[in-house]
Amino acid sequence: MQKLFYLLVLMVAGLVNNTIAQDLPIVLGINLCGGELNEQQMPGTYNEHYAYPTKEEVDYFAKKGFKTVTIPFRWERIQKNIGGDLDYQEVGEIKKVVGWCADKGMQVILSMHNLGRYKKNGIEYIVGSLAVSRNDFAEVWSRIVSSFAGYSNIYGYELMADPHEMQGFDWFTTAQQATNAIREADKKTFIIITGDNYGAPESWVQYSDNLKNIKDPADKILYNAHCYFDIDFTGKYLYGYEQNQVDENAGVKRVMPFVKWLQDNGKKGMIGQFGIPDTDPRWLKLTEVFLKYLADNKINANYWASGKRWNGNPLSLYPLSQTDRPQMSALQAYLKPEPVVETKTAAAEGNVQPEETVAPAQPQTPPESFLFLPGTILLPQPNGGLYKPTPSKTDSTTTTTNIIRVAKYRS
Repeated sequence: MQKLFYLLVLMVAGLVNNTIAQDLPIVLGINLCGGELNEQQMPGTYNEHYAYPTKEEVDYFAKKGFKTVTIPFRWERIQKNIGGDLDYQEVGEIKKVVGWCADKGMQVILSMHNLGRYKKNGIEYIVGSLAVSRNDFAEVWSRIVSSFAGYSNIYGYELMADPHEMQGFDWFTTAQQATNAIREADKKTFIIITGDNYGAPESWVQYSDNLKNIKDPADKILYNAHCYFDIDFTGKYLYGYEQNQVDENAGVKRVMPFVKWLQDNGKKGMIGQFGIPDTDPRWLKLTEVFLKYLADNKINANYWASGKRWNGNPLSLYPLSQTDRPQMSALQAYLKPEPVVETKTAAAEGNVQPEETVAPAQPQTPPESFLFLPGTILLPQPNGGLYKPTPSKTDSTTTTTNIIRVAKYRS
């Protein structure tokens, strides 16, 4: 009898642990584009060359169940003159978005999208050079942290998205100096350090191994890789699925060196960018396998990207004609959408009637087809469905062995 009791206890414990393991094992976030666009126009004119996310965008992704929002910005826009005050209006626009996210219970990552550079008079200078020193970089982050100190939903500061080809001005030293400056003002918020060579996970050990030596008294460093699945690693997806020479395990193969590095060194990490085009349903299966691997290894991920000003891009997760994009179906297993509750109120002169609550809508059966971007051709599948592959070059022999990334897709 006693043995039977212990057996039942073990079975129940196993069921509970299994349920917990399947209950949102990772947190999915979304990059909301806008503030980093049009790097050719620097600083550019707000609402013409760039703009930050709208409340409508925040509300949509909150309803879908996203818990983290990354807000990209450009250093040249938030601080017009190196060493000077932050631009009051620019910071104010970002604070609006942070506030909307707070209202929805969403955390925010502030992400500087400068690729390790600052542009002066149309010329880019690498951070660490005489024109843009490491002190300048540390100082601006100190100002940013102090400016957002009143917001409890700041999840982390991404020091720099996609640093690359830093030449003699090594990224490790620059990141360490900025970390020191941030910790003087904030000892509790994550500092997110993206790897060199665009944060490429497949070449992390080659380009970013020394980042494991970053010292943080708060021990709250998150190492950040950016993972795309096309043949040239850029996220441009210039070719169709087959021309990219991938299979459903391609994402796992790309990210595995980074995950192993984290485990071998006892570090925490995340995938700050990943994304797929809406041009072929096989990308969805690849993403599902990729996310399952991240979930098994307890690594969070942020999709790249959405935003009204970026909506012509096939990777965009922003809905078209109020219809979810195809990519959303691959992410849904790791999201917890808000329940849909509609309320009706009636008011008479001097008398307000009690509020009538309508029961949450029942889940709808997913549509058999999705809304794709125009300009492609519908092809039949064996099961009678349809999909739209991207028109691509007919040369399927293209190969890529160079793991150094080229310029990434931005606008």
